[in-house]
Amino acid sequence: MRIEIEKRLIDFSVSIINLCRNLNHEFVAQHLSKQIIRSSSSSALNYGEVQGAESRKDFAHKASIVLKELRETHINLKITKKAKLIKRGVFDDKLLIECGELVAIFHKTVITTKSKKSQIEN
Repeated sequence: MRIEIEKRLIDFSVSIINLCRNLNHEFVAQHLSKQIIRSSSSSALNYGEVQGAESRKDFAHKASIVLKELRETHINLKITKKAKLIKRGVFDDKLLIECGELVAIFHKTVITTKSKKSQIEN
């Protein structure tokens, strides 16, 4: 499962990079593309930190960072689509779907980890 999630995060980040190659050269498109590349790649990179967590609390914290970056990416994708910033081709809704699925996975991971932590403490 860990390898599958890592692969999905990496593939998603690469897809975002490819999307950004097709954005127009307006200031706003360039600004958003830099931000979305940072947030999507950060989610993949921080997943490596999740795998090296030293405790359940550390795991939950690091998974929360991945979740935060994915949510930021999801909103940026929506803005990019709605503002019609792509110069070539059509916006691929598969990116929004994949990002939504990744958000759901990490949301559930964080919730489950935190509930298990509270069960252990009680």
